[in-house]
Amino acid sequence: MSVTAAQGFEAAGVAAGLKSTGANDVAVVVNRGPKKVGAAVFTTNRAKANPILWSQQVIGDGVVEAIVLNSGGANCFTGTFGFQTTHQTAEKAAELLGIGAGDVLVCSTGLIGTGDEVFRGKVLDGVAKGVAALSADGGDAASLAIMTTDSRPKRAVVSKDGWTIGGMAKGAGMLAPGLATMLVVITTDADLDAAAADAALREATRVSFDRLDSDGCMSTNDQVTLLASGASGIRPEPAAFALALTELCLDLAAQLQGDAEGASHDITIEVVGAENEQDAVTVGRSIARNNLFKAAIFGNDPNWGRVLAAIGTTDAAFDPYDVDVSFNGVRVCTAGGPDRPREEVDLTPRATHILVDLRVGRAAATILTNDLTHDYVHENSAYSS
Repeated sequence: MSVTAAQGFEAAGVAAGLKSTGANDVAVVVNRGPKKVGAAVFTTNRAKANPILWSQQVIGDGVVEAIVLNSGGANCFTGTFGFQTTHQTAEKAAELLGIGAGDVLVCSTGLIGTGDEVFRGKVLDGVAKGVAALSADGGDAASLAIMTTDSRPKRAVVSKDGWTIGGMAKGAGMLAPGLATMLVVITTDADLDAAAADAALREATRVSFDRLDSDGCMSTNDQVTLLASGASGIRPEPAAFALALTELCLDLAAQLQGDAEGASHDITIEVVGAENEQDAVTVGRSIARNNLFKAAIFGNDPNWGRVLAAIGTTDAAFDPYDVDVSFNGVRVCTAGGPDRPREEVDLTPRATHILVDLRVGRAAATILTNDLTHDYVHENSAYSS
């Protein structure tokens, strides 16, 4: 049920004609309360789409009553017309729901640089259809409506002592942190205030979506939103809520990784023995963004030299000649030199684990990425055609 698993929420996913396939392409999620708390994190790309610019204004007071999302068009680099389209989208939803437009978030995803009166009309029509179709069982339909190149919807639910968190996500390409490079809507019936929701969301995304680095490309439209209704009447301890929220975000991040465009390997890069957490993240990300390494994994080649070459470009504290590297449990490099034979490594399974021990401290971090395949290049060479 994703976003309608928590009490106090209704959702819908409808077809407005934005997708040529006729599939669902507009989603509406409404918080019926009693509380109308919202928090969000946004892409840090300087090139921001109109819905991001709008939503950054809306989220300022921590009050959100609804969110409208469309696929089939990013509404980015569409000028004043595009911002007016976003504004009218919020106004349309507000009018139909009897709320203020300043409490409606808007998200869009799709091709950059396209948008006209036909696009606007379809979005507004989709809002009307979506509001009319709202139900407490509409979460699954909503998760389908936000898909673009996704091959499947991403949904997750975590239930604790009398309260629940539900979420939906989309994303299969342009997955790199910043935050965030995907659209994610998370709902909870826990009793939270805006400050608590914001703090929990930032901590959860820091160790989940912010460490998903599929292809190193940061998008213009991406947003992770948390809505809290308080409908359970239960106020969890902040640490307990943050832990549950992190669990859900890690689940969704792994689903995004598993559906990355063209990927044949889901690569978990675990860096241990770092001087500090930031060093561990930096080292892990240098590997995740190294095309030579990613191509080697696609070819089932445990080329540990490419790992050492990648981490050598960072400013992290370590001695390159005192590093251990393992592929799928086989230590192929120790102290910067050969260890077990490469032939012992089996890289045919989709799940691939890389362990890098810097041997300078006790800090650790994990980065999620994918291999670089022919299918990824093909899909992105023809994305707009």
